[in-house]
Amino acid sequence: MDYRDIYNDWLSNPYFDDDTKAELEAIKSDEKEVEDRFYKELEFGTAGLRGVIGAGTNRMNIYTVRKATQGLANYIIKMHGQDRGVAIAYDSRHMSPEFADEAALCLNANGIKAYVFDALRPTPELSFAVRELKCIAGINVTASHNPAEYNGYKVYWEDGAQITPPHDVGIMDAVSALHDYNKLKTMKKEDAVAEGLYISIGQEIDDKYIGELKKQVKNPEIIKAVQKDIKIVYTPLHGTGNVPVRRVLKELGFENVYVVEEQEKPDGAFPTVGYPNPESAKAFELAVKLGDEVGADLLLATDPDADRLGVYIKGSKPGTYHILTGNMSGCLIAEYEISQLKEKGELPKDGALIKSIVSTNLANDIAKYYGIDLIEVLTGFKYIGEKMLEFETKNTGTYVFGFEESYGCLIGTHARDKDAIVATMALCEAAAYYKTKGMSLWDKMKEMYERYGYWRDGVESIELKGKEGIEKIQKTLEKLREETPQSIDDYKVLSVRDYQNDTVTDMETGAVTTTGLPKSNVIYFDLSEEAWVCIRPSGTEPKLKFYYGVKGHDFDDADEKVKKLGDYMVDMINKML
Repeated sequence: MDYRDIYNDWLSNPYFDDDTKAELEAIKSDEKEVEDRFYKELEFGTAGLRGVIGAGTNRMNIYTVRKATQGLANYIIKMHGQDRGVAIAYDSRHMSPEFADEAALCLNANGIKAYVFDALRPTPELSFAVRELKCIAGINVTASHNPAEYNGYKVYWEDGAQITPPHDVGIMDAVSALHDYNKLKTMKKEDAVAEGLYISIGQEIDDKYIGELKKQVKNPEIIKAVQKDIKIVYTPLHGTGNVPVRRVLKELGFENVYVVEEQEKPDGAFPTVGYPNPESAKAFELAVKLGDEVGADLLLATDPDADRLGVYIKGSKPGTYHILTGNMSGCLIAEYEISQLKEKGELPKDGALIKSIVSTNLANDIAKYYGIDLIEVLTGFKYIGEKMLEFETKNTGTYVFGFEESYGCLIGTHARDKDAIVATMALCEAAAYYKTKGMSLWDKMKEMYERYGYWRDGVESIELKGKEGIEKIQKTLEKLREETPQSIDDYKVLSVRDYQNDTVTDMETGAVTTTGLPKSNVIYFDLSEEAWVCIRPSGTEPKLKFYYGVKGHDFDDADEKVKKLGDYMVDMINKML
């Protein structure tokens, strides 16, 4: 059937409810909208589902969630894991509670227990709950930092990390094998509760999760010494971070924590920001205002599912703040955590710092300085989680710290996904520690640049929506493969890593080796002067993304170089589209 036939089936099929049909009836004369909603199934990718909320096969709704869950249930049964149950959490977005229940009741109808949080919870706590309850899998209903019209569905496996091979492929195949919505299972909630299949969880898991975070504190006595002197402004951006962040900071003793009142309460419309991304300057406007009023040392913002942390730190001039990129905050936290382990004689000899391939090479220098391994993985924190599991099962290393440039990191092994709650805690502890040394966090950042070099990194994206956009993204990457540039900006291309074809090509000798990583539609250019560029499609949005980094002689030199390289890349990609 073509998209119009499928649209008509949804209108006439008694399986679909009246609200769905009314929504579809309202767009019957908008051919482009009908096509966009029905020209394909909402793709269940390696991270699960993510899309605009609405009726249609290419939208997030109870039916596409039910289909994804039926596929997951079929795979769990195939793996003989149905007796272990599935943990389910959700964030503050529109339809998140409804989608969480839809997933639970589909699992229940397949004889699988669902442990459902009684209210919204952050992503890292879901990861923790999967491990704590010894579940076979986990589901988190969230679209992270996407705009308000989106929602999503992330799937985790028994180790607490998002699904990786072979489970991601197995689940994707199980979902794609389902064609008839009429055959998807569900049941009434009251029946599921009565049969002991739908189980509500909450406070007990909260307490254990916060307890694990507090174990990661390196210098509790330092916090007590300056707890009255550190001023912290925090905003949850209408998401899940408010309760756990305030709780852990209070229990550690921080006394001056100011929460942005206008952004405190959960709200799926995100009325004060629209785009609830801690990378966005607009998301920090109210925090900056409050920070100026109270004289804050640092401003912190977590995204709606509280796995990513945005950071502003006080500048040397009154009323000024330095904006930290995810690379900067990740490396600042890494430096603190690793240095304290070293100082206390607790740094493992086989310790490893893990980062994604698109993250700053400043991390490489930190790892080298402290004598630990630096390991690169594909973009997506699940690959860091996969490496942690490998360490545990094969005894091949010890996890020390992991981060991505996209504002996410993990301290400890209590979870296997980014954790902005523990990152907030660690950064506040670091601020207290350096304060006792007569330093601000920015002073420490400057010291790191002086020690390791003036690294600057950037990321740009070009939005390409719809079917045509997807085709343009693919054609651009194929063109780069077919016509490899000899130079990019003022830099010579030294080697090309093509992760799709698993090749690393030395541009001077022509020698070809393998990447050593799973296949992914990513191209990475190693450039002269330690610069680099990486291009890939976004895994969560209709965008072509490109990342880049340089190393300068000082701040001004690095800033000039990174801006020039970024402008060059935007121009180069636009000409190819």
